[in-house]
Amino acid sequence: MSSPRPGTRPSPPLAALQQVRGRVEQAVFAGVMGLPEPVQRRLAGRPVVRDGQTLAAETQLMLRLQRVSGIPAVETLPIPQGRVALLHQSRLAGGALSIAETRDLEVAGMPARLYRPSGLGRGQVGPLLLFVHGGGFVYGDLDSHDAPCRLLAERAGVRVLAVDYRLAPEHPFPAACDDAVAAFRWVVEHAAELHADPARLAVGGDSAGGNLAANVALAAAREGLPLAFQLLVYPTTDAVHDTDSARRFNEGFFLSQRFMDVASDSYIPADADPAEERLSPLNAEIPDGLAPAYLCTAGFDPLRDEGEAYARRLSDAGVEVRLQRFPDQIHGFLNVVGVGRRSRACVLEIADALRAGLA
Repeated sequence: MSSPRPGTRPSPPLAALQQVRGRVEQAVFAGVMGLPEPVQRRLAGRPVVRDGQTLAAETQLMLRLQRVSGIPAVETLPIPQGRVALLHQSRLAGGALSIAETRDLEVAGMPARLYRPSGLGRGQVGPLLLFVHGGGFVYGDLDSHDAPCRLLAERAGVRVLAVDYRLAPEHPFPAACDDAVAAFRWVVEHAAELHADPARLAVGGDSAGGNLAANVALAAAREGLPLAFQLLVYPTTDAVHDTDSARRFNEGFFLSQRFMDVASDSYIPADADPAEERLSPLNAEIPDGLAPAYLCTAGFDPLRDEGEAYARRLSDAGVEVRLQRFPDQIHGFLNVVGVGRRSRACVLEIADALRAGLA
């Protein structure tokens, strides 16, 4: 994120107070999320059951804490303030995860961060995941998704290269898509200096980042670029969002209709067709040689049905696909890896799928 303008930095005493407040908030949140599940259930209230699925107690409690705290939702704030709020939320849920090494660099003109797990030596050649963050094409950056990148790298034993692509509304479609494809081309060209095995390259992302990762995989197949695996975490695959899950879960489960409207209005130009395949990969012609995919969804996510429809679309086209639904989760659980138990366990399963896909 950009540095504050001159005169906007907090004074030293205020900055110190903000740091203390942040640490206290983190400790309280982690403590509540670490309570025994029966206690969490009592605090969360009656179980939420939809479509035969029961929302995880810790997730229900987290949503309840957000409501009673009066903290405004990201999408209700002006976009610059919303970006700051999303980063704050991500840090609260992400915690502090250790990893062997991180290194900031530039990839195809974009800021990027390379994560090396403890299982790989500094100069050891191994698999690499290009990770594209979510946030509705409007929010998110290298720091908002730092924690899940650390966990994916360490658990899967792969290097993770996260890229900070251009965001809307400053840079509407197709800027983000162009950036993601350019980043992967750069990875292929610079695999040696990244100590990446060209035969074990993957692309992945969550939500909007899952959309961009799917587009990268399609482009790689069409251009004959080496791609071994795609990791799609609750991806947006249909910009129209005309599904049962989009209607059933668009309020009260973190990803709201208002957030999706802000994302669409900011990213998709008025003269663009939402059905265009880069906006809606569900409508894409599936090329030969498309990389195998692991696609996961969350049971209480508005994007659930379109993600699962894309998995079926790939499977019908002959692509090797593993589809997994985490029925007790909400959109955004990939970022909840530093507190609680259940969401982190789901992300560990995703990391295991990545390890297997690049074995």
